[in-house]
Amino acid sequence: MQARFDTAKPATLAEASRERRDIVSGEVMDEAALIRFVAGPDGTVVPDLARKLPGRGLWVAADAASLEAAAKKGLFARAAKAKVQAPPDLVKLVESLLKRRLLSGLGLARRAGDLTSGFEKVSAAIEGGRAAWLIEASDGAADGRRKLLGKAGKRAPPTPVFGLFGAEELGLALGAENVIHTAFLAGRAADRWTQDVRRLSGFCPLVPESWREEP
Repeated sequence: MQARFDTAKPATLAEASRERRDIVSGEVMDEAALIRFVAGPDGTVVPDLARKLPGRGLWVAADAASLEAAAKKGLFARAAKAKVQAPPDLVKLVESLLKRRLLSGLGLARRAGDLTSGFEKVSAAIEGGRAAWLIEASDGAADGRRKLLGKAGKRAPPTPVFGLFGAEELGLALGAENVIHTAFLAGRAADRWTQDVRRLSGFCPLVPESWREEP
């Protein structure tokens, strides 16, 4: 599954300023659908997920195939018009950085009161239409997960589900123990987090494959 965004002509100059050209496809896309890179001092391209590092930005669609193509075909050097190269583990590096960014985002959201945890609280958030995301520990018990997934699936539209982090990872990010069920409440923070989730979806599924086989 790859994250893609509407690439229609922007309605305002502000929107236009957030669009960039993918160096692989040549397609003009919203920044939210791209990964920005800059050339490091040693000539190696560096992922700039926050889009804040100094230097000329080299933009690539947020999916593994595009990054592999950019690296193998020398497209970073062509776009930069300089001798720059991608590290051999670029795809894994970007995936890892995106996951770390998402965990950090969860920690910030908890401190801002944008998360709720625990089966009953999460269940109520889903049923009340307040949950932007259902976040389930990848190693949590199947019974409680099935019940919440069922509730999420009955919403219109269904509440999206994220299940890539284990209970320990979630606990460390949220400063708690045994974090199994969490809801990211709808709002601006959830919208920002969603952008990074969509970028990550171009590199890996958002839930373990084993969940699809559960009754």
